[in-house]
Amino acid sequence: MVVLHIGDVVGRIGRRTLARVLPELIAEHTPGFVIVNGENAAGGTGITGSTAEELFTGGADCITTGNHVWAQREAFELLDKDSRILRPANYPPGVPGRGAVVMPAREAGLQVGVINLCGRVFMRELDCPFRAADALLEWMREQTPLVLVDFHAEATSEKVAFGRYLDGRVTAVIGTHTHVQTADERVLPGGTAYITDVGMTGAIDSIIGVEPEPVLRRFTTQVPSRFDPPKSGPAMLCGVVLDVDPSTGRAWSIERIRRELP
Repeated sequence: MVVLHIGDVVGRIGRRTLARVLPELIAEHTPGFVIVNGENAAGGTGITGSTAEELFTGGADCITTGNHVWAQREAFELLDKDSRILRPANYPPGVPGRGAVVMPAREAGLQVGVINLCGRVFMRELDCPFRAADALLEWMREQTPLVLVDFHAEATSEKVAFGRYLDGRVTAVIGTHTHVQTADERVLPGGTAYITDVGMTGAIDSIIGVEPEPVLRRFTTQVPSRFDPPKSGPAMLCGVVLDVDPSTGRAWSIERIRRELP
């Protein structure tokens, strides 16, 4: 079975790019499941019901998020209402929404598990993602051998360690959050597909998806600035395509995707 995982969609320009490119990728690869990270889909930070619907209309089966998931107020109700939209599972108990789900694949009779977790290095500390993964896998692997993990983290060392920790127990560990696609995709010795960061879907002429000038101003003056994505210009979609064995949950291959629009 083929799985597509699309990197962080940033703002309106990212949503437009996804709407144009993802249907082409689906026609090309005929995936059994599509994951899209949408934590920056609404104005460059957070997610809303309308922006989530754009991602689903574009071809997403499941939307993962990250540390910006709470930026839009309506996300609190949205996460409780729609099980297809995940927030990191290692938030403390009592937080709205869910961090893992088992869903039907596009191929009849197959189920896919998706886990969303946040790292803790250089980020706000949450519960331990390693222990959270252990607990989730206890029940998830009883339902399906196909388990895909979106690990939303800053430090490359933490991401690589997390991939190694879950090698052989999940189908893939896909890194998100830094918006810069890395060139280290591989299938680990235990059969888990891995990449440190899948990249982003948004403006090319930007600093990780937002207008350069406010970012440069903050770096040079330390004065807070509002960050907004560019409204137009060249854009890209970054992601990975996985070829997996639905009977064992092992990955056969992982390949980077980068498609650009003028």
